[in-house]
Amino acid sequence: MPAPPPPSVTAVAALRRRLIPFLFLLYVVAYLDRVNIGFAALDMNRDLGFSATVYGLGSGIFFVSYTLLEVPSNLILARVGARAWIGRIMLTWGLVSIGMAFVRDATTFYLLRFLLGAAEAGFFPGIIYYLTQWFPSRERAHAVALFMTGTAIAGVIGGPISSGLLLFDGVFGLRGWQWLFVIEGIPAILLAPVVWRRLDTRPAEARWLSEAERTWLVSTLEAEAHASPGAHHDMRGALRSGRLWRLAAIYFCIVLAFYGVSFWLPQIVQSLGTLPSSAVALISSLPYVVAAVGMVFVGRSSDRTGERRRHVAIPALIGAAGFVAAATVPASVTLSLMALSVAAFGIWGALGPFWALPTAFLRGTAAAGGVALVNAVGNIGGFVGPTLVGYARDATGSFAAGLWVLAAGLVAGALLTLGLPDETPNRP
Repeated sequence: MPAPPPPSVTAVAALRRRLIPFLFLLYVVAYLDRVNIGFAALDMNRDLGFSATVYGLGSGIFFVSYTLLEVPSNLILARVGARAWIGRIMLTWGLVSIGMAFVRDATTFYLLRFLLGAAEAGFFPGIIYYLTQWFPSRERAHAVALFMTGTAIAGVIGGPISSGLLLFDGVFGLRGWQWLFVIEGIPAILLAPVVWRRLDTRPAEARWLSEAERTWLVSTLEAEAHASPGAHHDMRGALRSGRLWRLAAIYFCIVLAFYGVSFWLPQIVQSLGTLPSSAVALISSLPYVVAAVGMVFVGRSSDRTGERRRHVAIPALIGAAGFVAAATVPASVTLSLMALSVAAFGIWGALGPFWALPTAFLRGTAAAGGVALVNAVGNIGGFVGPTLVGYARDATGSFAAGLWVLAAGLVAGALLTLGLPDETPNRP
């Protein structure tokens, strides 16, 4: 009989089975609640008289409160544990998301988007920090890519779901876009108590691992921490690191494009023809299918080779090329969707390898706060991207200028990434 696989193999497999599907589900719900505004806007903007500038600003203002509260939220998570804090985050963002159904004017739109950002602050960096406490460094890019595929899958399923909910128009006196916010906010509330029961705080407490698997995992993670003499273990040291701030700038460039296209994709498609809103919501999911492929493919390649820089820079350049194509091809739903799919492949593909970069040299409190800081500064791009696209749309009557801006952001991010030290994720 063949020898049983060693704990190093079975432990990682058990981690993927136990953690990734559940965290993936949470991120699908989170991302859908964050960007369903793009689908709702197909009818909401007309009903409430919102211009492209008002919509772009309201979409982006989410990231103002989100950015301000990221670091304190993640430091609280490091103190009280992931299951308590992530559960709290999900409950509050679900309630606020449902409240979006009662937007009446620009003021309430801005206010509720601001509150949604405050409610969700800390979720994503909290999960990234949580993954660093469980997965050895050589497995992290793939683990993060699998987790973050939730954003792509949310786009894939969000289109058909939102398309169906928009057809509820008039039921019990509510518009279809109002039903979209109500129904899509409920899962976050229902999952909040499940988080408390399911997420263990640290590997040593994981009863679902065998004793040999727990021993191997704990010793491996401890050895990695001690084998990184240049790693930062506290926030003061991390804040003095030029590399941390450079990574924040790179993430700003990626997120600029990420949300610049996420919030506007349905309206870009709508501008190319006379399709009904439900059909637009449905076909807008196609670029997310390609995005999911990009995340898994690039993440696996990065972990297999141990290389991170080029696995961030090259996809970013591919994404830029997709935006340039989308801005220059003739007005066609098919051609534009193909170009935007290329852009999505590049943007989403860069994310897994990117998040292996800060976790390679941050430990302990520095990992919790540093990851949150990179995400917070980067997510300013989530405010800038949608706002610039909206402004360009109103100023020029076309989305082309906005797409050129998103392409330029990705090129800048690629150049900043190539300027990083060439090292494996296991080095400080």
